[in-house]
Amino acid sequence: MSNKVNRRCFMKFAGAGLTGMLLSGISPMKAAQKKPNFIIILADDLGYGDISGFGYKKSPYRTPNLDRMAENGAKLTSFYSSAPYCAPSRATLLTGRYPFRNGVVYNPAPDAGINEVGLPDKEITLAEALKDSGYKSCCIGKWHLGHTPNYLPRRQGFDEYYGILYSNDMRPVQLVENESVVEYPVIQANLTKKYTKRAINFIEKSHQQDQPFLLYLPHAMPHKPLAASEEFYTPNTPGNLYEDVIRELDWSVGEINNKLKELGIDTNTLVMFSSDNGPWFGGNTGGLRGMKARTWEGGLRVPFIASWPGNIPSGIVSEEIAGSIDIFPTVLKLAGVKSNPDVKLDGKDIWPLLTRENTKSPHEAIFGTHGPRLMTIRSGKWKLHVKPPAGVRTHSPDWVDPRGPDGVTIIAPNEQARPSQHPGVTSGDGPVEMMLFDIENDVSEQHDISKKHPDVVNRLKRMYDEMFKDLPSFSPPDKYDSLKRLTGGDLNYKPK
Repeated sequence: MSNKVNRRCFMKFAGAGLTGMLLSGISPMKAAQKKPNFIIILADDLGYGDISGFGYKKSPYRTPNLDRMAENGAKLTSFYSSAPYCAPSRATLLTGRYPFRNGVVYNPAPDAGINEVGLPDKEITLAEALKDSGYKSCCIGKWHLGHTPNYLPRRQGFDEYYGILYSNDMRPVQLVENESVVEYPVIQANLTKKYTKRAINFIEKSHQQDQPFLLYLPHAMPHKPLAASEEFYTPNTPGNLYEDVIRELDWSVGEINNKLKELGIDTNTLVMFSSDNGPWFGGNTGGLRGMKARTWEGGLRVPFIASWPGNIPSGIVSEEIAGSIDIFPTVLKLAGVKSNPDVKLDGKDIWPLLTRENTKSPHEAIFGTHGPRLMTIRSGKWKLHVKPPAGVRTHSPDWVDPRGPDGVTIIAPNEQARPSQHPGVTSGDGPVEMMLFDIENDVSEQHDISKKHPDVVNRLKRMYDEMFKDLPSFSPPDKYDSLKRLTGGDLNYKPK
């Protein structure tokens, strides 16, 4: 696997890149002594307003560990996913490239027969980019970048993998270690605790081996079906399952940060927390319009927190635009690794946003996608929906999720979120092409002002058209005519 990285010409900055480190705000003494560790914690379908400190409506949940992390580090409040659903946003995070560029525009789904969709072998992931600089890497949790042999995590540079290869509502729900199924069926209530324990074990082992590491921890929660462990589930408060799930995720973040401090490596570890996209029913967009699978703010804007004691000052808050595309180049810059100049990156180094107040975004614009389509452009305070955003997502009151759930135990099945629990704002001007919103003054995207600002529309459309030139054509993936209730125990995803 390391030959793959050598072939792609990744090189370390000469002499640890002290000039670059100085410009980035890192102590050259620390940089010369030890390479920094990186931890990326990614929630699944976590809404912008699901945790304290984010949202334009106060979060109903308490998240003290995430609050502490933000208070002691940096918080970006205009941080965007590249797509409002799972696989494309994850591919972007790991490559620094928009979905149409990295090739992942659809979700793999074994029970829907979408088996030949995944991150292409030619793409360079963060794990691959860091490997030749001595980094050990581990992915724990939801992969969702391909579940057949050509796309598994260790084919993409990770040294270790443990988790579910796709969403926890897709059948079969089975825990995979490297390339083998190690648990089926799965007690989903234990997932957050299991992932956290694995993460801590990896941190401890890497520390003992005195090896710099990349830990990518994409949690299963709060994706449906919701599940919290017995320790966090509150049976005396019915209807509180979503809050229980969030409290357990917050606990997990606290456990990891506490372990770093206990080992004395917190000052050498950058920890980042975000979500892959906006929330499903039951979540909270914090006053943003729309939800998961929609390109309104509620589907694309996600919370982002970064902490690195001694390197990121306490209390940094930035409203400048940034996104998941920026994690890849920022980590590479901090690790002293140069990317292949032949690979087009969409992301930018956002280290200055994390370390200095009043720093401007390196982006003139951020784009939003949906499937193979380029949908939105955000530039400064303006957002243009070139393609019409979808309307309100609705189901009948008696709707039942056709997927399941699969697993041994789902705590509180009657407390799963219902379609009546829409997570975002549902009012406002109806969706049409070329809608323009002033996001600073109309964060809920209520009033289309395109006719009042044709100059802005034209300027943003020109930038959109320039990016649109790079869009290839994509064929819809092969799929079954209906969902199949597949059983597990191996990596064979054909109906038995």
